[in-house]
Amino acid sequence: MICHALRGSMAMVAVTTALASSGCATTAALTGDPTDPWEPANRTFYAFNDTLDRVVVEPAASLYLKLPGGLRDSIHNFLDNAAYPGTVVNQLLQGKFERAMQDSARFVLNTTLGIGGLFDVSTGFGLERHEEDFGQTLAVWGMEEGNYIHYPVLGSSSVRDTPGIIMGTLTDALTYVAALPLALLEIVDTRAALAGAARIRDESAFDPYVFTREAYRQRRTFLVYDGDPPIDDFYEDEEGIEDAVAAQ
Repeated sequence: MICHALRGSMAMVAVTTALASSGCATTAALTGDPTDPWEPANRTFYAFNDTLDRVVVEPAASLYLKLPGGLRDSIHNFLDNAAYPGTVVNQLLQGKFERAMQDSARFVLNTTLGIGGLFDVSTGFGLERHEEDFGQTLAVWGMEEGNYIHYPVLGSSSVRDTPGIIMGTLTDALTYVAALPLALLEIVDTRAALAGAARIRDESAFDPYVFTREAYRQRRTFLVYDGDPPIDDFYEDEEGIEDAVAAQ
């Protein structure tokens, strides 16, 4: 589903929170980042998404949080499991055959014993959850990240990650059944999970666009290297964040 692309984008809020929580006064000036040549348009779309969030998504998430915790967990597990075939497909494309077999078993166990994915039984069997997408696959194949893009509704992306929006949609089982209602449910579920992080981000003094952009890049580097990025790449991302702060 299209909302599959929102997972990575909205997860940036949590990373942004960690960065912004130190607090310092900034203004929303253009940064002149060479990897963000479309910054004026990106900021316009960011503002649109922020308004959409405040007017529609955040109120819906607030209502959703009133549901019993166990019910919310089951909904989240179900949505996550439906999109999990995409992780397996990309593991195969990256040559991670052993991990692809393990995650295939995870998907089967959660779909069967977990009653369609409502319950995560596979973790109890030692089958940990992994996250792979087509943007990560293209990185493994040697493609550079390219320019940063902030899409209307979908949020943060890049030239390299854009094809993954289509791939993620095609490999999500929910694309083929009641796609729109479940897509909306997934958006609300994701937003509810990040409610606290979003609140802290909004209360910080940093330019939220800059930190969303830099946090997105840092998290993508983390995922491409399976949680163990080279030190040079990791510090290059951190320097990008520091430069963005200094420019404000």
